[in-house]
Amino acid sequence: MDSMSLEPSLYTVKALFILDNDGNRLLSKYYDPELYPSVKEQNNFEKNVFNKTHKADNEIAFLEGMTVVYKSSVDLFFYVVGSPQENELMLMTVLNCLFDSLSQILRKNVERRYLLENMEGVFLVVDEIIDGGVILESDPQQVLQKVNYKSDESSLSEQSVAQVIQSAKEQIKWSILK
Repeated sequence: MDSMSLEPSLYTVKALFILDNDGNRLLSKYYDPELYPSVKEQNNFEKNVFNKTHKADNEIAFLEGMTVVYKSSVDLFFYVVGSPQENELMLMTVLNCLFDSLSQILRKNVERRYLLENMEGVFLVVDEIIDGGVILESDPQQVLQKVNYKSDESSLSEQSVAQVIQSAKEQIKWSILK
């Protein structure tokens, strides 16, 4: 084995993807452009991983020279992929952080329909956990705090819009009654 490949690196995660119970891609991020450069190669890898793991009870697999940790929930499969010498516990920590964060955002309804309805939040969670293959955060509470901060700003503006609309309704009502 090449000594260069064993040197420690911050670039821990090679890919992260979420598939539905038919193996169709709902979300995927590949952080190593040399790993699977084309979408076709990515889809083939995802199908292969899904076929090998969707009926298994394990949490870790070694496929195509990659370490894959995975978890399923109702009709979703979550995968985190690392290099062959990557620490499985690090990858599992990322997977658990992703799952726990999404569980909170989706209010414990971690299933396809709710995931698709909240895809913006899902992308925010993924981006808070991993950036370019580097693990930024592994604590779901910290991820939620950062994501909620952003979503609170948008809900405040939505609340302000609702207040403006209500105020306009009141003004129209009073102008008609006069």
